[in-house]
Amino acid sequence: MPLKKLEKPTKKMSEKKVRVRFAPSPTGPLHIGGVRTALYNYLFAKQNGGDMILRIEDTDSNRYVPGAEDYIIESLEWLGIKFDEGVRYGGNYGPYRQSERRDIYKGYVNQLLDASKAYIAFDTPEELDAKRAEIQNFQYDASTRLGMRNSLTLSKEEVDELINNGNQYVVRIKIEPDENVIVNDLIRGEVVINSSILDDKVLYKSADELPTYHLANIVDDHLMEVTHVIRGEEWLPSAPLHVLLYRAFDWQAPEFAHLPLLLKPDGNGKLSKRDGDRLGFPVFPLEWIDPKTGDLSSGYREAGYLPEAVINFLALLGWNPGNNQEIMNMDELINLFSLVHCSKSGAKFDYEKGKWFNHKYIQSTSNEVLAEMFEPILAEKSVSAPRETIVKIISLVKERVSFVKELWDQSSFFFVAPTSYDEKTRKKRWKEDSADMMTQLMAVLSGVENFSSENTEAIVKNWIEENGYHLGNIMNAFRLALVGEGKGPHIFDITEILGKEETLRRINNAIVALS
Repeated sequence: MPLKKLEKPTKKMSEKKVRVRFAPSPTGPLHIGGVRTALYNYLFAKQNGGDMILRIEDTDSNRYVPGAEDYIIESLEWLGIKFDEGVRYGGNYGPYRQSERRDIYKGYVNQLLDASKAYIAFDTPEELDAKRAEIQNFQYDASTRLGMRNSLTLSKEEVDELINNGNQYVVRIKIEPDENVIVNDLIRGEVVINSSILDDKVLYKSADELPTYHLANIVDDHLMEVTHVIRGEEWLPSAPLHVLLYRAFDWQAPEFAHLPLLLKPDGNGKLSKRDGDRLGFPVFPLEWIDPKTGDLSSGYREAGYLPEAVINFLALLGWNPGNNQEIMNMDELINLFSLVHCSKSGAKFDYEKGKWFNHKYIQSTSNEVLAEMFEPILAEKSVSAPRETIVKIISLVKERVSFVKELWDQSSFFFVAPTSYDEKTRKKRWKEDSADMMTQLMAVLSGVENFSSENTEAIVKNWIEENGYHLGNIMNAFRLALVGEGKGPHIFDITEILGKEETLRRINNAIVALS
């Protein structure tokens, strides 16, 4: 591929079609912070009628983890974050996997060398360690490079001989000292860094013939015509170097936006997997099994979160819509999203709020969809019921749950009759005359033909009123007999689903067990 330079005059980035990229490294599972970065890129692109690219940055071969790329793609597809082009999606700017682009990068390395914007360094790890021991806070820069073994201090013949003899080398950018480098950040405003604090970063390694992140990232963003780079705050220190690289190539830099960190729910510092393990919440979108150790890490999907709830929750960690709205679907988020409303400071990861969002989305999900999700759980319990019955049961209990798996705790008594009775409830609700009252109630219920909730309730309450019985005492004992404890929805909604025969059987069992 020929080296590409932007023609002059060029369009300003603001005049081009918006193109963003999400560029994870396949070094393990996708952290929830990475998911948020992908989401913000997606929202920004879609709001501006632009494209989103999936690029896999796999130049660090030593850290490559098998299965990580598949995991990343599956995670984002589960969450509804869709790409317009990239790895697995195709497009006109490929290949989109950096390990497949090494020949492209080598050309740009040579361009920097030919322009004296970079140089070759042969320093061994031992030599670098010796310099670090000799010079406190050593960094490879304008103040030290002339005392090192590189193409600035060696003749061309010496350099060629070392390369021909197979000596390993790196290519470093040549940063001129005492220049103010300006990064215009869409979230943080103008950031000014003096070049003297920057070191001559490695751009390319002969050992694997691959560039480092810094060079590959710049070349790919340029060739793929990326207009906006939206990434985590942890990359902000790299931004001045990237600006200098764009300048070295005489390319127009994209717009930058560095997102705030996701912080621990308690204490200080960046959110980590240890925080999730310690406090009992996932930090990965999907379950992950480490291919080396076999260790299992929980995921939001397997924990029972709905993807829409995760998206809504993450969107509000570091951004607000400018109003008090909290529940927003993807289309609403796209419509409202703005980098202007992104915070500069880190966002506490309130995992309890995440549960609240899931509860809200459970409530808005149709009973039919929830029934389909609940059926595998019922199968694990070796119970089954007609779909229409499951749908009706869910309609009675779903307001009490935050996760589909909790439906079993709230509804198990519909499927399995109690074999024991909560002791605390028994002492409080089962009176001396409860057995007699329940025997009479059985007689009343035996004569009911229409066992609908409304009809049965009217008949039972009429019997209680005519006999001057205490409504609460009757109903509390009745619930204990049917459920085994003092919980559950409206008692006559329960009897309608159980049916007359099962209702009578449970009352009789309670009389025998509790008398």
